[in-house]
Amino acid sequence: MQSRSAPGSWAGRSAARSCLLLLLIHTSAQVGERSPNGGRAQSRRAQHQQQLLAHRERVDGAESFPLDFTAVEGNMDNFMVQIKNLAQSLYPCSAQKLDQDMKLHFLKNATVTCNDGSSAGYYIKESKGSKRWLLFLEGGWYCFNRQSCDSRYETVRRLMSSTKWPQTRTGTGILSPQPEENPHWWNANVVFIPYCSSDVWSGNTPKTNHSDYAFMGSLIIQEVVNELLTKGLDNAKVLLLTGSSAGGTGVLLNVDRVAEQLESHRGLQVRGLVDSGWFLDNKQYKFTDCMDTISCDPTEAIKRGIRYWGGLVPESCRQVHVGEEWNCFFGYKVFPTLKSPVFVVQWLFDEAQLTADNVHLTGQPVNEGLRTQTHTHNAAEETVVYWTDIQVKGTSLPRALHCWDRSLQGNNHVNGSKRAHGTPPARGCPLHLMDSCPWPHCNPSCPTIRDQLTGQEMSVIQFLKHMGFDVQKMAQQQGMDPRELLGMLSNGS
Repeated sequence: MQSRSAPGSWAGRSAARSCLLLLLIHTSAQVGERSPNGGRAQSRRAQHQQQLLAHRERVDGAESFPLDFTAVEGNMDNFMVQIKNLAQSLYPCSAQKLDQDMKLHFLKNATVTCNDGSSAGYYIKESKGSKRWLLFLEGGWYCFNRQSCDSRYETVRRLMSSTKWPQTRTGTGILSPQPEENPHWWNANVVFIPYCSSDVWSGNTPKTNHSDYAFMGSLIIQEVVNELLTKGLDNAKVLLLTGSSAGGTGVLLNVDRVAEQLESHRGLQVRGLVDSGWFLDNKQYKFTDCMDTISCDPTEAIKRGIRYWGGLVPESCRQVHVGEEWNCFFGYKVFPTLKSPVFVVQWLFDEAQLTADNVHLTGQPVNEGLRTQTHTHNAAEETVVYWTDIQVKGTSLPRALHCWDRSLQGNNHVNGSKRAHGTPPARGCPLHLMDSCPWPHCNPSCPTIRDQLTGQEMSVIQFLKHMGFDVQKMAQQQGMDPRELLGMLSNGS
């Protein structure tokens, strides 16, 4: 999804200022040489110009084109040629400054792969000088046996193979390099790890002659962290492991393991941000046979998957649920066992949870190949309008994250262990925010509800009907006239 930032972004203005300053240096230096004062002043100016040009060549590696203003008096065409040459020399400067995309790197350890045996990897945008790192785990459901994985490979191969990954990605939401879109993490080192293991980032099983697919999600994270240590992570102060959907669950499963991997770096705080990955092991609204990942009961699907993947769970959670490690895939069961600080963002009416409960936002169940991640699921990796505009009791998600970040600064947390006593939140920073909305979309800052198949907007009444709600009964429970309730629902009140 493309960023919706204004064209005149901070990064663009910064690059323009840098190149404009360079133009002024070139022109002012030439004008100075024509000063009638001559002597030492002129010599110093010439020497200063040479130093500036040499510095620029060292920094940018671009050719220098000083302007000769005497050419204006005799030949305007020659002067314009010099202007063109200068513009061309400045272009690499501008292009380099404006290049904010994340670039693809495949893992050096070729034994850690995607499902089909192709190389796993990551996208990175380095921010030299920043000691803050953000690692984002992509989401995308999972498969739990040969049949469901074969189907997934046919319909969404990019989630099982790296063969057609693009060379660059543009970050949005918390991955954006634009301060107006991402006010508190725009200048961090950003790493996006594509999801190609189909195992909720838990697998530890390579592809062999006896197995059709590799499941190495947990090892992919480990290898990416190892490589980042050579790129500046070894000097970092904060690492925020974040992810959406299955990637959010992957944060819960891996944040303590990453903290342990980096425990020798005592100045580094490892934290987690879970976006829409707090799934519940509800009983299904309508019971179905476990034929595929969409219709299968979530508990049964994870039970089958953890065996198929060779899935790993946090050791502290495993000890609580010996023999039933599948419990550790559900947020409310794994969270109390974690040592690392974790921030959780979850929709009250979450599309993926409703799908797992066999409640669909259409008149019929959805084929996995047609399933989309609507704005009622992910939040942190959305475009600026959703990332910054959604509010709970007047607090936006970036603001809430900033408050949480402030509460963890200093020596409040030691890598791999929680504080015995929490400090009170800063002024204007609520500790816990939950929307009081009793039905979908009654918070006007929330995005619209959409039909999973058609993409068309759904009214709240249509949504409630799909979920089997009886408006008459709801009105009676609220002590309201049904027409009054219908009016409130239609207006999103």
